[in-house]
Amino acid sequence: MIEIRSFAETDRAALRELFGRAGEGSPASLLWGHEESEAAMYLEPYMSQEPDSLFVAVRGGHVVGYLAGCLDSSTLPSERKRMERAIAKYRLVFRPKPAAFFARGMVDMASAAVLGKPTARGFADARWPAHLHINVTPLARGTGAADGLMKRWFDRLVQTGSPGCYLQTLAENTRAVRFFERVGFARHGPTPVVPGARQGGRQLHQQTMVWQP
Repeated sequence: MIEIRSFAETDRAALRELFGRAGEGSPASLLWGHEESEAAMYLEPYMSQEPDSLFVAVRGGHVVGYLAGCLDSSTLPSERKRMERAIAKYRLVFRPKPAAFFARGMVDMASAAVLGKPTARGFADARWPAHLHINVTPLARGTGAADGLMKRWFDRLVQTGSPGCYLQTLAENTRAVRFFERVGFARHGPTPVVPGARQGGRQLHQQTMVWQP
């Protein structure tokens, strides 16, 4: 049986360990290949700054998933700022995998500029001020963990009077896109290239999705 509950400070180590396993086998796991800096961007700020919007899924006494939400995206540093901090703190340009990722990213952005095409970026729209990240371990997929986490998040959005929520995933992560559509999200806007991201040598694309109560 899956239990969905609020985050507790004692969950920090378990969530950090889960972060490294939850994306296995999906395009979302193919970013710059440095787990510590990725967690510093996509998990740790939520544990520290948005603990009331963080929910965990537990099965058999073990944390098998989490949803990290933010009611007002403007209260967190932008993804670009968090990226800049991660690059500096972890010296990512001197690490082989991240350095290769950023080099490809520069090429992708230059190519997009020449062709007049957009690249992936953050999202800011007053209609959808909240956002989320959700991770569930491969073994917990299909158990109801993801559905339970989303229900708790939607309840929080309704209770706080939020006008709406967005998320950003990869268009190539078709499993995730189908799941988000099933729980009520709709695709929004174009699907620009994510600079540097590759799967099997092919570029990956950002998919923004939105939800309103």
